[in-house]
Amino acid sequence: MVLPFRRRSSEEEPVPKDEDEDLEAVLESVAEPKETVDNPTETDTTNDTDLDLADSALTVVTTCMDIRRNENVLIVCDPTTAEVGAALHEAAMTRSDRVLLMLMPKGRHHGQEPPSPVATLMRQQQVVIAPTKYSLTHTRAVRTALSDGARIVTMPGMTAEMFQGGGMSADFSVVKQTITRLSSRLRRRRIVNVRSEAGTELTFEVAWREWNFDDNGICNRPKMLMNLPAGKVFIMPREGTMSGRLVLDGSWEGTLIDEPVTLEIEQGVIASITGGEMASRIRKEFQDAVEPLRPKDQDGASTIAEFGFGMNPAAALTGSVLEDEKCLGTCYFMFGDNTAGGGTNRVGFTLSGVMREPSVWLDNEALLEQGVFVDE
Repeated sequence: MVLPFRRRSSEEEPVPKDEDEDLEAVLESVAEPKETVDNPTETDTTNDTDLDLADSALTVVTTCMDIRRNENVLIVCDPTTAEVGAALHEAAMTRSDRVLLMLMPKGRHHGQEPPSPVATLMRQQQVVIAPTKYSLTHTRAVRTALSDGARIVTMPGMTAEMFQGGGMSADFSVVKQTITRLSSRLRRRRIVNVRSEAGTELTFEVAWREWNFDDNGICNRPKMLMNLPAGKVFIMPREGTMSGRLVLDGSWEGTLIDEPVTLEIEQGVIASITGGEMASRIRKEFQDAVEPLRPKDQDGASTIAEFGFGMNPAAALTGSVLEDEKCLGTCYFMFGDNTAGGGTNRVGFTLSGVMREPSVWLDNEALLEQGVFVDE
């Protein structure tokens, strides 16, 4: 069974709303030098915030990316993340004199390809840092840049507030050590079972060699790709193998879930979605996302594309996709395009939801019990 996506007629199609700010105005605002304060007794709260942004940006370019002298660096942002982009640009300039800041129009959904000039520039860099409203992770532009040797960090949904705390405040060297130690426990495990007291009961297969441990906050080698804040372990479920009931009770695409949402999954695809207003919203988001697709591509649009669990102890479940997926004690499911993980479902978008306090079993061994890692 597949989710019954209904295509709207051309008469019902809404006129896209241009939500982007004027790009030139934003560029001028982030590029304009700040005035100095002549009177030292006056309090300048803007400068306090800027210092915090600067500190976080320096952590990104030094600890996380380890930018080296004369490396080509591209900062890609949009009008919603211009402040963070500007801070990253200033920090990167302390490490290399080959740094470019590019402001692109805000996308409409995760996985949407960036404009072709952005994609072309990405291929010419050693380092790409992309704080944008919607994720560029699962795009051809990123895959091509990776194949050409770039190391890339994406920050979908990043805000100035998030950039200064929460998951970004983690000690990423410790997060990396924790994730590295976990790899031995996933070796040679083929069957994954996910349960929860809320009613989740799912089983699926994985190719255990494909577990990804790179999302640890240290992106210092060519062809590496991760999010910031980092801290998750993930894999693509084998296509067509996931079946059962998934109850999402954490968040969905930037919104905390008040009433749990139940997804019945059959052969790796969502069969039904129930659970009040949030369920209606999720169904509509899928319908809107598949509308541009050819009819033959719509049936697989709700494919389960990725499964993972959070490993960042500083991250909090706040309703931000970027941070919720990294929150220790949760796991997440991504739906839609799975080509980044080696799958065949090329639909050009992804949507994701988070569940609280999962119990995860690998074959007959418990890995997590109600969100807590089980000692070996």
